Order: sequence, then C-alpha cells, then structure tokens
Amino acid sequence: MTDFIQLHMLVSYPPSNLNRDDLGRPKTAVMGGKNRLRISSQSLKRAWRTSDLFESALKGNLGVRTKRLGTEIFEALKKGTLLSDRLAGKDAPDARMKPVAEKNALKIAQSIAAVFGKVKKGDESLEIEQLMHFSPDEIKAIDDLLVKLSQTGKEPSEDEKELLMKKHSAVDIAMFGRMLADKPMYNVEAAAQVAHAITVHEVAVEDDYFTAVDDLNRGDVDQGAGHIGETEFAAGLFYMYLCINRDLCVENLKGDAALTKRGIQALIETAAKVGPAGKQATFASRAYASYILAERGSQQPRSLSVAFLKPAGNGDMLDGAITAINDTRTKMDAVYGKTSDGIYEVNALAGKGTLTDLIKFATKDHV
Repeated sequence: MTDFIQLHMLVSYPPSNLNRDDLGRPKTAVMGGKNRLRISSQSLKRAWRTSDLFESALKGNLGVRTKRLGTEIFEALKKGTLLSDRLAGKDAPDARMKPVAEKNALKIAQSIAAVFGKVKKGDESLEIEQLMHFSPDEIKAIDDLLVKLSQTGKEPSEDEKELLMKKHSAVDIAMFGRMLADKPMYNVEAAAQVAHAITVHEVAVEDDYFTAVDDLNRGDVDQGAGHIGETEFAAGLFYMYLCINRDLCVENLKGDAALTKRGIQALIETAAKVGPAGKQATFASRAYASYILAERGSQQPRSLSVAFLKPAGNGDMLDGAITAINDTRTKMDAVYGKTSDGIYEVNALAGKGTLTDLIKFATKDHV
C-alpha cells in the first residue's frame, strides 16, 4: 500500500507581496465567492528548492534547472574545464580536459544539448527550447563524455549519446518531478504535490504610496521628494497543503530509502520555515508555520481546504482556523471512514508539539 504523508499548514504573513501577477500585484483567487490572496505552488516549490536550508541538508543530491546547458558545455570545452566546475562557478582548467577549438566545441555542444531537447533555431544556437532539470548523475555523465571528446575534438557518436540517456534523478527532481514534451524518456513523476496556498479569509489588495528623499536636497532650491512610487500589498493567514508519496520518492531515487528520508526531512522543515522571497527587502514578511497537522496513511489523500470555503470571520482567526481544520477532518472521517493511520500536530499558538517530533513521525518506517 502506498504511504502518503500529508501536511496541512497555517502560515500568517503580515503586509507583503510574496508572489506577483503580471501587473506586479499580489496574486489572488476567488474561493467561496470571495477574493483571497494566493501563493502559487510554483512559487512555493522554487522558494523551498533554492533555500539555503534545503541546499545545505541535501548538498550533492540536488540538480540544476536550465536551458543553457549547451552554452555551458561550449564554454567548458573551449576553456578545458568540466561542466560541473562551471556550474559551480569555477573556471579552472581540468588536467583531464584539453581545450577544444571554437568551431568543434560549438558542434559538440549542440549535439549534446540536442539529446535533452530541441535546440533553438540558428546556426550558433545552443539553448534548448524547454527548461530541463539536470541531476548530478547526468552532469557527471556529460563530464565523462566531455573528457573523452576534448581529446578528439569530434562530435559524440550515437552510442556515446545513449550513455547520457539513462534515467537519473536527484532529490529535487524526485520530489517535484520534471516534464519534457519532446523527450518523455526524461520525465519523472513528482512524488510531492503542492497546492496553491490561499488565505482562509477574504482580502483586499491595498496600495502603498511612498516617497524617497534625495540626501543632498537641502530644501533651499530643490524641495519635495526625489522619487514617488506605488506598490501593492496585502496580509493574510494562508492554508497550505502538501502531499508526499513516500513510495514513489523511493522509486524515483532508485530504492535509496536513506536518501528519501533525508529528502522528506528537509522538505518538511523547509516548508515550515521558508516562504517566497518576493519584496522581502520592502516588507520583511518572513514567517514560520503557526500550525501544522501531519497525517500518515495509505488512504486516498485529500485537502482540507473545504474548511475555508466559507471565509473565516474576525476575532481569533488562527485559533478558529485550527478548529475548522480539525472539525473538517473529523467529519470527513465520519463520512468516508478513517482517512489516516496516524496524526501529529504542531501548534505554535499553544506551544504544543515540536517540529523535530513531527519530522520523526513523518519519516519513521511505520506509523
């Protein structure tokens, strides 16, 4: 039976603009007939995946997402450096590499880039058309091939390119998946599903009119502001939902249960502590989750967002939202039967539970 780990989180953000739409305003959605603030799942996942916390916990087991692989390979070949070194910001030549003439380097780079996706049209184009998330294993396989090709200056053979076409993975790829329309053999089904976060209450986006003063304005000739601007913001208590398919994560990581456990530990801690970085210098709106309900079991997962179809009212909104989550879970259990084999709660409002124990609950072998 599939082992699902579900997290229901409540996070309160003060005035902020964490995730903007095309007009620069905080993203919103209509739910229950009322306007709510929204943080997209893409924004949440990128904030978690690129956070210092996630990276330090999983160093060496995270991939790189880019269209520029061909360009990086081209530069590596010309300078006699490894691709992995360039991606790490190093340009020192490698003793195993021999610098390749620009014309040959271009052909080799285009040939390897085309293995992973369509290369944009153009005689000297090196970018692939779709973002590709490369695992450390795939980058190492490319490095091994570059060392060989740098000695001959020839394009890779079909057999050599096939060595790059093995399925490899990394924790972030295993968790969040990857999809390439033109190269389905590289697709990885995401083991973690992340919902768009939404406020439990109705919101109105507000405008902040601000001015900046020129420090050299002495007020004798030049008076008034040196700059006038306007930005939008809103505040809210968000419901966030995250579901992890532990068995699929193990499968994506080639059966490595220990690495899967590390990955789940890192993801839960990061989700509880890290949010999108949009306009942090302006609003300093960093926040930890105030409440987390973790569920484990093999039953079909379900969000508890229906608890907030009717917007939360005024008063003790956090306490009311916690009650709404638990009441909804209890009633769903009464209708559908037990929907989890075990639960664990962290309630920072009441000083109940610990994140450490929640992670232990979520990652232990059996509930």
